[in-house]
Amino acid sequence: MVREAAISEGVVGARELWVGYVELPGGSVSAVHHHGEAESAIYVISGHARFLCGDSLDEKLDAGAGDFVWVPPDVVHVELNASDDEPVRMVVARSTQETLVFNVDPPPGWTPPGSGSPG
Repeated sequence: MVREAAISEGVVGARELWVGYVELPGGSVSAVHHHGEAESAIYVISGHARFLCGDSLDEKLDAGAGDFVWVPPDVVHVELNASDDEPVRMVVARSTQETLVFNVDPPPGWTPPGSGSPG
């Protein structure tokens, strides 16, 4: 995953807000994780993303160009690119300067969906 800060303490002196560009390559699936106390707001510029959420990762949210996604604090999720070829390009805003990413064990029996055909 490519992450580039646009508004951050290091770039402009922001103290509580982080905004940046994120790109998820074709066929990519993130680790099972959450962002602790941070809220995240995501705007999809292009591509087709799928977010799997909840303790069982059974809640699905598809998002494409022009869609907004909100990830509440402490919500376990996985981000994946539903295309093998086209990247997902997003603007992400977080309510903290800290890079809070807490990887967690997947639910029992869960395996990452195959690229290009998210389950």
